[in-house]
Amino acid sequence: MAKKMISLTFSDELIQEPVIYRIGHEFKVVTSIFQAAVTEQEGWVLLELEGEEKEIERAVSFLRTMHVNVEERN
Repeated sequence: MAKKMISLTFSDELIQEPVIYRIGHEFKVVTSIFQAAVTEQEGWVLLELEGEEKEIERAVSFLRTMHVNVEERN
């Protein structure tokens, strides 16, 4: 199993959407939240994804199509 640490920044339109649940459910990756902060204007999450490399990449691509800013972390 592969692991990837990413940070996500959400716009105010996506704060109420179950984006992290959806990637865990639809792409068969395990999500672990390490840090998070939410304001009325945006949300920020430090997230680890674990699973098959292909599924992790599909999940990241999905996030980007949802207009979530995704940055890979080390």
